[in-house]
Amino acid sequence: MQHDGLPRVREIIDALGLRLRLRAERHPAGTRVVMQRPDAPGQPHATLDLYGAEVLWGFLLSARLAVPDVLPDEQIFGMWSATLRLAVDPVSRIEIDTSQSRQPLSIPCTLWDRLFAELCLILAHGRADPGALRDYALQ
Repeated sequence: MQHDGLPRVREIIDALGLRLRLRAERHPAGTRVVMQRPDAPGQPHATLDLYGAEVLWGFLLSARLAVPDVLPDEQIFGMWSATLRLAVDPVSRIEIDTSQSRQPLSIPCTLWDRLFAELCLILAHGRADPGALRDYALQ
């Protein structure tokens, strides 16, 4: 069986034990990225497509450079629409608000660097054409 990097499941944990679980998988509409905070009450989650994950990827770096100032909200459109918001009080965090969940997914700044690195890998695997990978493996 050919493995193209997806599905991919990772759990990011900071020094304080805060957790962010990422699951990237193929979906009929394209690559889907599900993020969940299993350590937070209600286990908030957010689902993004590859475009949304790429916007989050850029927003992470912008937020890192902006803190302690704020950024304008960023809108993600499409099947899994969302609003990205930088909050800085009492702790710097990115909030992802989607119509699919009851509460926003809050990502504290202590998880940003590892999330950025993991999104780099998810985006690369997500852009890969599984058919091209299969053909390459047969050569």
